[in-house]
Amino acid sequence: MNYAWSLLVVMCGILLSSSALLAADDKDGPVYTNPSEVDLDYHFQGEYRGWQRAQPTSRSSEPVALQVVALGDGKFSGVKFYGGLPGEGWFGGDRFEIDGQLEGDVVVLHGEQYDIEVDGDRALVFTKDGREAGELIKTYRVSPTMGASPPPGAIVLFDGEPTEHFKSPVLTDDGLLNAGTETTEGFRDFRLHGEFRIPYKPMARGQARGNSGFYLQSRYEVQVLDSFGLEGIENECGALYRTRRPDVNMCLPPLTWQTYDIDLTSPRFDEDGNKVSNMRISVWHNGVLIHNNAEIENKTGAGKAEGELRLPTKLQDHQNPVVYRNIWLVEKDQESPSRKSWVKTNVKVPPVPISFFRSPLNSPNMTYGN
Repeated sequence: MNYAWSLLVVMCGILLSSSALLAADDKDGPVYTNPSEVDLDYHFQGEYRGWQRAQPTSRSSEPVALQVVALGDGKFSGVKFYGGLPGEGWFGGDRFEIDGQLEGDVVVLHGEQYDIEVDGDRALVFTKDGREAGELIKTYRVSPTMGASPPPGAIVLFDGEPTEHFKSPVLTDDGLLNAGTETTEGFRDFRLHGEFRIPYKPMARGQARGNSGFYLQSRYEVQVLDSFGLEGIENECGALYRTRRPDVNMCLPPLTWQTYDIDLTSPRFDEDGNKVSNMRISVWHNGVLIHNNAEIENKTGAGKAEGELRLPTKLQDHQNPVVYRNIWLVEKDQESPSRKSWVKTNVKVPPVPISFFRSPLNSPNMTYGN
């Protein structure tokens, strides 16, 4: 009887521990890692590009773009950009933030001057009295450096097969590299290409939304995070963590493959160990230059102290299922640096569809705004 009672107590303890673990895992809501297995809201999330008229004549048509972000439970936020998408027509300036929710089979975003109805394939802009003011079509951008092949002399760190270049690498069933590993050797000055995919966590917020990072030399972190539709500040995707924000937030929607192309020159020290020059870094995010030979005075965040010692580069583990592929590195000869461009950085803008040009709308005068 005592044995049975003890066994029952142990079983109850296991169940309680499991429940606590489940609750801890679920505190930020569901986590989706497969684009074919997502919730309904994911269909509406994404980038839309098109036109909007500020006046009732066709001459007033201006390019406009929209990013729609799923926030869980049918709630959404949106950001409207005049000129085009970030890095593709819009490189800074006003961002018009709007909020909304799923109403029937469309997402309705309410702004001060315009409302936008999103059906997942296109978005229609309406004046407050219900007249059509614009149309945007969903678009899917792919980095121009996606799938970039390593040049001659490159060190292939990961190409889908088990590799000796990472410590205790853990691969997914489909051959992707999980976050939470580091290179087996350190590098001084180098050019690095890497591709990453962030999970879709609609209920999560801030640093819980798909957190990882390229921790260069274990000292300087280029943040990886689901910052799609956000401002792009010092702790968001593309930032040098807590040190420098990207010049433009080029984060694409979660579950979209993205690229970093990084050019790093280490700081220099004299014979007494005194630093004589700072680290410099250039970063292309999805083919767009977001840090242009930026000078960084110290390590970032919780990074290791600067020094001559060559430390490994980490794929930071923040308990998020961020995965990586196609990672390669070219060591630079600092005495004779190459002058040749090593990444394709020009993003081609597709021609404007004919549907962007329509007869004038029978509507009152319109002004720019959200």
